[in-house]
Amino acid sequence: MEFISKRHNSEIDKSIAVLPFVNISADPNNEYFSDGITEEIINALTKIDGLKVIARTSSFSFKGSNQDIRSIGKALGVSSILEGSVRKVNNRVRITAQLINARDGIHFWSQNFDRELNDIFELQDEISLLIANQIRDNFGHFNIQEHLVITETSNVTAYEMYLKGHYYQLKWDADSIKKAIEYYQMSVELDTKFARSYYGLVQCYGLLAAWGYMHSSEGFAKAIDNFLIASDLNKSLPEYGQSFVGRAFWMEWDFQATYNQLLKTLSQYPKYTDGLEAMAELFIAHGKWKMAEVYIRRAMDVDPLSANHFYTLANIQYYQKKFDLALTFIEKSLSINPDLALAKELKALCFIWLGRKNDFEKLMKSYDNSELQRLLYEVINHGINSLSEELLNNWKTVIDDTKQLVPYELYILANTQHRFEALELLRLYIKQKRGQIINFRFDPLLVNLQENDEFHHLYPSQLLLEIESNIHSVSKNKTNTSLAELDEQMNMLKHYFDKEKPYLDSMMSLTILAKAINFHPNKLSYLINEKTGMNFNEFVNHYRLAYFKEIALNIENNNLSLLGLAYESGFNSKSVFNAFFKKVENTTPNIWLKKARQKKC
Repeated sequence: MEFISKRHNSEIDKSIAVLPFVNISADPNNEYFSDGITEEIINALTKIDGLKVIARTSSFSFKGSNQDIRSIGKALGVSSILEGSVRKVNNRVRITAQLINARDGIHFWSQNFDRELNDIFELQDEISLLIANQIRDNFGHFNIQEHLVITETSNVTAYEMYLKGHYYQLKWDADSIKKAIEYYQMSVELDTKFARSYYGLVQCYGLLAAWGYMHSSEGFAKAIDNFLIASDLNKSLPEYGQSFVGRAFWMEWDFQATYNQLLKTLSQYPKYTDGLEAMAELFIAHGKWKMAEVYIRRAMDVDPLSANHFYTLANIQYYQKKFDLALTFIEKSLSINPDLALAKELKALCFIWLGRKNDFEKLMKSYDNSELQRLLYEVINHGINSLSEELLNNWKTVIDDTKQLVPYELYILANTQHRFEALELLRLYIKQKRGQIINFRFDPLLVNLQENDEFHHLYPSQLLLEIESNIHSVSKNKTNTSLAELDEQMNMLKHYFDKEKPYLDSMMSLTILAKAINFHPNKLSYLINEKTGMNFNEFVNHYRLAYFKEIALNIENNNLSLLGLAYESGFNSKSVFNAFFKKVENTTPNIWLKKARQKKC
């Protein structure tokens, strides 16, 4: 059989979004477990180079949604969707998973798994590998590792406590973070070598300290203590890089160490969105706008519905004084997460710069206290230049306010005649290494301070950038096999298909075929894709279609239904058969058969 080689848009074809698995346990509190299983599968699939996997934030935005699979696939830019359910009863778990073509909504794989909880890591690995193989069979070549999930703890209860901690941490409020700490602490008490729970403690204590819900010295000290334990246990996890950067960038303003670590982390996990966003933030702090946008766009490619990413993109525009453009990204951010406080604050600043009084006042109605925002509006738009002594005295203690999201007092001082006081306050903020002013060098509201030479010496950065080589390039999965060898291997494969007709087995998969002909699955997938331009299932279905045509025109089969003949040819689904037939022949099987019989006569 001869094939016409055809190429696909591989970035779109080989892509998946894993929707949150539904908790169907009798206990609704087991939602932490179904969410955790979903995220573990996402993390496992992310390890496959050449497969685009939508990040958790975007996938979970459809949690509880009855939206059509095809519209979800379009919104996320993927070709396949995985959905499923989890039932946990005592020490047993049942997981049902189904893989769906996001373009037409057709299910092309489903399976049930019943296991003891003790086998949970092996189960996650099994499911992830099966999913990866199905995507490759249906959408094209990429290499798949032998294992995607490793066993990190032998204590199942410690793992469950970790999942509970992570579940509460992702609620992103102070009370939930404190609850997450309790579960992470229980986890490490059950298994003192479980690194991910220590990293969870690092992030939680760091958040509480940064948000002002713990004394900063106490919170950051606990974060550092847990980081030292976790890093001794496992530096290969992406959480190591995230925790290191959290300390080096936000706490210590060590920009070179941050950059060096991010290069290492992203070389190992090139689609790690937290790392990509951190790199964008590092470049924003140094006024490298193009590079900042490159990195945040990379993050958005796999996490297109992240409010944080749109906020970061808005920041890039804001610091370049492109306030209208910044507003478009802010609106998108707030449409995803209306409670993102930093996005609301940036929106207010854009309205101030643009002098949009009515829009500004409408926004201020959602603030409990908007005196500072209104004063800044008057300073920027109506030329207020002097502040009262009473107000200046009241602001002398503002340096102690650790819950401040935006340094409005600093901005007001910097844009009035009180620039000396502004410079003194900025110096104190920098001494504290406040995250709110880490971008001070390029802040539009601090431009007036740049006239003072001291401004440029407040915290000089020694960041030296390396030239990126192929760290983030997409692997083409090429092999060292010569063209002559590929031709020879392809001829052998065609001979095997012609002689043995393995395609008549509806259960045949690339893995089964590879074993039968003593090929590695990665090598066989590459061979078919490289020589025919088809994915495995297309390749096989062309043989099935040719066989169907042959037996359909055999007069001895006139009494058999077309669907029965399709099954005889190896197709295992009416919808798959009809869709493939129409795709190739541009007509239905019935119409084709009538015309073919007429020609035969």
